[in-house]
Amino acid sequence: MVAVGTNASITPPVDGLIRSAVRAEERGYDSLWWPDHLMGFHPQQIWKPEFTKLAAANPSPNVFVDPVAAIAACATHTDRILMGTAVTDSIRRHPAMLAQEFLTLDHFTKGRTILGIGAGEGENITPYGMSFAKPVSRMEEALAVIRALWATPDPVDFDGEWWTLRDAVCGLQPYRVAPDGTFLPPPIWCGAHGPRMLSITGRLCDGWLPTYQGGPEAWRAGYDAIQVAAAGVERNLDSFTPGLLAHVVIADSDDELDRLLDSPLIRAWMLTLPSSCFEEFGQHHPLGRGAYGLLDYIPTRLTDDEVTTALAAVPPEVARKYLLAGTADQVMAELREFARQGLTHLILWNLTYLADIDLMRPSYAALDSMVPMLHAIES
Repeated sequence: MVAVGTNASITPPVDGLIRSAVRAEERGYDSLWWPDHLMGFHPQQIWKPEFTKLAAANPSPNVFVDPVAAIAACATHTDRILMGTAVTDSIRRHPAMLAQEFLTLDHFTKGRTILGIGAGEGENITPYGMSFAKPVSRMEEALAVIRALWATPDPVDFDGEWWTLRDAVCGLQPYRVAPDGTFLPPPIWCGAHGPRMLSITGRLCDGWLPTYQGGPEAWRAGYDAIQVAAAGVERNLDSFTPGLLAHVVIADSDDELDRLLDSPLIRAWMLTLPSSCFEEFGQHHPLGRGAYGLLDYIPTRLTDDEVTTALAAVPPEVARKYLLAGTADQVMAELREFARQGLTHLILWNLTYLADIDLMRPSYAALDSMVPMLHAIES
């Protein structure tokens, strides 16, 4: 069986956000995920009615509810579905606060919460006056702090490069208790891609939550690196969850898919990718030679001309490779191959409506129909 998650509602009204969570549970989804953003991936210049009907309902691309509050609210209206962040970081949220927040959510959800964590994104950090120096080192140290605080209610001392604890306590205990009486803290899943992040995931985390990066073989190579890292510290991965966050564009035909992937909002999404994804198609990153997407893409800092030039420079091949895009049958066939490679938890994150809001209902219906098929896959 492949467990299946979906993206949660991220904008008010709160009643609608809760209804969406209840509906996801009723439709058989196993998990529900929130981004932890202050800023969106789309420049304001293209968040206008002439580019997307979404702008008529919401005039800003930067409206995000806080995921901690949203999970707490939705937890009280659901019974089964897991809930997590995809993903938060340890720069805006001090690791002691992350430890407390996710133990709190652990109680609100009655053991159904997952701490999805990553190194962070420049757009959510540097515009707000925080340092984005050495984000991977900072995340690794944050995991050590969180684990230390979760391990005991007694005072903790910790000496690190980024954080120092002296007689620090986190008295809140996890909701779940093992048969032997030990507490079971919330699982931590890491949004890892590069070699060092994969190593950290294998050594320190309970699950892996990468974004779609070009197909099942690329995913399997990352999973192999995680297993090597775990073996290096003699760690058993029997309870580890190999997951995938797949941004999906669903179309009825190849011609329709070409139209959707050529839309301004999908092109803008591609600016989050690193330079290497463009260099393999013979050109530099649209934001400049050596740009690294999520690390230095700040949509609010782009001029009108820079937006126009960057979007025009996105090759259509990039979206086809770095999004899970195709007809429902094509997407399902590829997901079956991911399952054969070892995937056990999939998040279907629908982007289709960014390209054409009229396809919101049919695209979600297509993804809903995949849930029982994915559940039926034998491991």
